[in-house]
Amino acid sequence: MLSRAKSKYIRVSPFKLRPIADVIRGLSVERALSWLKTHAMKKTRPITKTLLSAVANIGNVEAEGVSPESLVIKEIRIDQGPTISYFKPGSMGRAKPQTKRMSHIEITLGTKFKAGDSVKKQVKAVVVEKKTKAATVKKTKPVIKKVAKK
Repeated sequence: MLSRAKSKYIRVSPFKLRPIADVIRGLSVERALSWLKTHAMKKTRPITKTLLSAVANIGNVEAEGVSPESLVIKEIRIDQGPTISYFKPGSMGRAKPQTKRMSHIEITLGTKFKAGDSVKKQVKAVVVEKKTKAATVKKTKPVIKKVAKK
């Protein structure tokens, strides 16, 4: 973990924010910011602000030996905050309950590679990572057992 930023009590439902978070999870910071800028909606603004805050929390990036291109979104969490409940008038004089949901955003940044790694080590790490991902996918396939009928 290189840096972290939190935003709380955002007046957007977490159900609307989670699909956006799923798209940018694991992307580099530059690519994620460009994607959020391209898809400019009200929903993307709090995620963009939190991501920029996480980048600013790193401080002097060159002093720590980290290149800005190697910053990656390691973790992005969207949790549900408190719900505001109120009533609106309904038909025939009834009161209809309404709810407004809030959300909390937490973004953790990290580096893809260490600062001292050579290019060969970085390429080797990517190849090993791809192989392990493929191996875990093969292991997690569902096993169907046949049940003998009596």
